[in-house]
Amino acid sequence: MSGELSNTSKEPKSEKSGHSPSAPKPTLTKAERRAKQEKEREAKAAAKAAGGSKAGGKAAPSKASTSAIPPAVQSKPAKAIDAVNSSQSLKDMPSVASHTHELLQETRGLRIFSHFGLPKASGSSNLKGLLHPAIFRLGLQFSAFNIVGANARCIATLNTFKTVIHDYVTPPNTTISRHLMTHLNPQIGHLVSARPLAVSMGNAIRHLKVEISVLDIDLPEQNAKEKLCEQIDHYIRDNIIMADKVIQDVAGDKIKEGDVILTYARSSVVEKVLLRAHAQSKNFSVIIADSRPLLEGRRLLSTLADAGIQCTYLLLPALNSIIQEVSIVMLGAHSVQSDGAVYSRAGTALVAMMAKAYSVPTLVCCETYKFSDAVHLDSFNKNELAPLTGHVSACPSAHDRNLLALNDEPNLQILNPLYDLTPPANITAIVTEVGTIPPNSVGSFPGALGW
Repeated sequence: MSGELSNTSKEPKSEKSGHSPSAPKPTLTKAERRAKQEKEREAKAAAKAAGGSKAGGKAAPSKASTSAIPPAVQSKPAKAIDAVNSSQSLKDMPSVASHTHELLQETRGLRIFSHFGLPKASGSSNLKGLLHPAIFRLGLQFSAFNIVGANARCIATLNTFKTVIHDYVTPPNTTISRHLMTHLNPQIGHLVSARPLAVSMGNAIRHLKVEISVLDIDLPEQNAKEKLCEQIDHYIRDNIIMADKVIQDVAGDKIKEGDVILTYARSSVVEKVLLRAHAQSKNFSVIIADSRPLLEGRRLLSTLADAGIQCTYLLLPALNSIIQEVSIVMLGAHSVQSDGAVYSRAGTALVAMMAKAYSVPTLVCCETYKFSDAVHLDSFNKNELAPLTGHVSACPSAHDRNLLALNDEPNLQILNPLYDLTPPANITAIVTEVGTIPPNSVGSFPGALGW
């Protein structure tokens, strides 16, 4: 019995052991294995296509779609192909930020200019409603260059902050002097992403932050907001409006009968000086030098011509032909450094250098709130690029503007730095609301005025 049981128990083992050596696996060559994989892949693709057509859903990747995939990816399984196709579809989705980045890389892609001020991805979509609608509107105006000029941008920024402060509500268990600063930081960051801040805007924002920090914590919220709005109005009145009126009187006294005044581009302060001198019945003429791409001098030309002032308009390359007729040069400024160098619209340095060569006095009209502690050796260290839209609009109407457009050239990169740096040696004096000072005395002003 025991022997029979042992024999019967061993029979299945012998069957299993006898089954494995009876069917050896055929050995395939590399080419045969590849062909087999291709057949399996085609069968899977056909099955997937049949299932997708029945459900009316997704279509399997065809040969045309797989042919666009690199050969290294085609050798991977079907899941890898689906992953590549899905990633390509995500890349093809329209995105404003990616499109702007690619456009900037195409038109301004020189690496040596990569540190210039360019529009950045603001990331405002992640702020979840923290940005005020007025900030969005102002950022769009800045990025489109609808508001230009240091004074105009500063006034627009401060007035927008007044709206933000007026609509601000202090959260519970906190004070306005502590939380309002946190509320304003993303607003400022959005403006910086639209266009780099001017020196005047930075000084005004620092002044506003100081006023917020010294607010009395026991002051009611409505009274605190009214006080901040009042301080903003006082800042605009004292540092811009009243300062410009004083500069009009001081610089206007430099204009004599029969003078020929040369100015470059458009400065709101210089424009007011010329209009004030004309209102005093002084007989003089103005030469307006201008350059692309913004051609701001055309707006100044229109204003002065409407006021009845005799004007001559020319582009910067023609400056050498009329410089000997000029009596005095009046220029504006984006900012003035502590060493007396003037940071202004690109082309200002050339005008000042030409005037210096012909012994023509050069006056720079600038408010003291534009003074900066920074010192730059040239304009390459910090600058900003102008928009490209001015090329076609500035072309003569006698030509076909479509033929003159430069945006379609694949190997052409257009770079228009907005500012340049005029050394103090080429400047005769700087006219401010506190008087006329030499450029080398700018560094002593903050201490003398108690700033």
